[in-house]
Amino acid sequence: MTQQDIAIVFDCGATNIRVIAINTSGKILAAFALPNETDEDPHWPGGRIWDVNKLWDKFCEASGKVTAQIDKNRIAGITVTTFGVDGTFVDQNGNMLYPVISWQCQRTQEVMKHIDKYLPLSALYNISGVYPYAFNTINKLVWFKENKPEVIGKAYRFLFISSLLVHKLSGVMMNDTTMLGTGMIADLKNRQLSEKTLKTLGMTDSLFNPIAEPGQQAGPITSEAAAATGLPQGIPVVLTGHDTQFAIFGSGAGLNQPVLSSGTWEILMTRSQSFKANELQLKNFITTEADAIPGYYDIGQNWLGSGILEWFANHFYAGLSGDDLYRTMIADAELEQPGSGGITINPSFYDDGSRDDTGSIHGLTISTRRGQVYRAFLESLAYRLREGKETLERAGDFKSEKIICVGGGSKNRLWNQLRADVCNIPIHIIDQKETTVLGASLFVFAGTGVFKSVHEAQKNIPYNQQIIEPSQNSNIYDQLFCNYSKFKKN
Repeated sequence: MTQQDIAIVFDCGATNIRVIAINTSGKILAAFALPNETDEDPHWPGGRIWDVNKLWDKFCEASGKVTAQIDKNRIAGITVTTFGVDGTFVDQNGNMLYPVISWQCQRTQEVMKHIDKYLPLSALYNISGVYPYAFNTINKLVWFKENKPEVIGKAYRFLFISSLLVHKLSGVMMNDTTMLGTGMIADLKNRQLSEKTLKTLGMTDSLFNPIAEPGQQAGPITSEAAAATGLPQGIPVVLTGHDTQFAIFGSGAGLNQPVLSSGTWEILMTRSQSFKANELQLKNFITTEADAIPGYYDIGQNWLGSGILEWFANHFYAGLSGDDLYRTMIADAELEQPGSGGITINPSFYDDGSRDDTGSIHGLTISTRRGQVYRAFLESLAYRLREGKETLERAGDFKSEKIICVGGGSKNRLWNQLRADVCNIPIHIIDQKETTVLGASLFVFAGTGVFKSVHEAQKNIPYNQQIIEPSQNSNIYDQLFCNYSKFKKN
């Protein structure tokens, strides 16, 4: 009998959709990606939506490419991971009653500003743990209530975007806890919908139930979905959900071990057995979500990361691209001393990145070199990481011993060394680069019985960590961080 040792992961990101076949050792056997983008809302001028049918067609195309490269008999199951918060209302047959409003859409900005008319923001934050971002699910629900009440009146269910794709695969309507935990409508401590929050919105939990845990099977893939995707009919469709949660689990992080996902945005999260969601955490931009494992919480902050560095590269290293660009930038910055020749970055735009936020570069002189400015950007991002680490430690009552770094930013050797020096703890870089896909696959293997549990499945993964220890510059950076903190206050 053929060993079923392959998981298929449909991964929906903001810029790409991907189908990946990965085995029980974490090896990617086949992958195919297509670009993703929002569309204008045909019902609301200027609004941005995700065309789920277009997404589905791309997933089907990508799946056909991937399944042609593997032995289909080895497939244990399939799952779907996506960004959080987005979803829409459907009828009894699962037909969408309105397009999925994208987290990139601006229509909910005003909703979040006036959410107190339904429930005080402090109460919502305390119940849900989720920072009050304008794109949160609750704001979209309020928008429907105030602008399209007829949609809610016809609705049978609200499905998150991952669940809409699961429905296309299996015909089953079922949400999961990791997506629920992103929406500001959950009772985070009890890992379920907040009755109090829904009541203030005039909605019932029947609109969102059933809600299942990661690793639970939604059902088998239908004959129609099998024909469209090239996947075998009847293979189990296993629930996962919000990509961040599975990236954290896939990184191999244990409790109180912060994970930095470094990309256009930097997301720092740690798995914890407790969390706080009071005024202090709100002031410090703390958001807490449901971990992939019941009983745990993912406490985090996020800020603009490589998006700022890309802006710098485009303006100061024109004509270079790819590996040549980054080799040159890093080499320039490595020639400079700690403190970047007195250059300091005002990072006021890091935590938001909205068009209205501004930043500044201080200390420029006629002799300033571009390598100094680039190093100053890397140093300021390392300072932001230290701030985030210390804030998470206070929120979760723990002390970090290391930071696991994943994502594109983990490939920058200088940046990693600055992170270690500024935070004065080791930075761990792992061989596994596709941690979202890896984490989701572990739940597929556990959910289909290939392994007894996700923790047993994880033991099969070679992480081969590279450890970057703080250098002799850590004492210098400790003083520079103090200077930076004073600079920010002024």
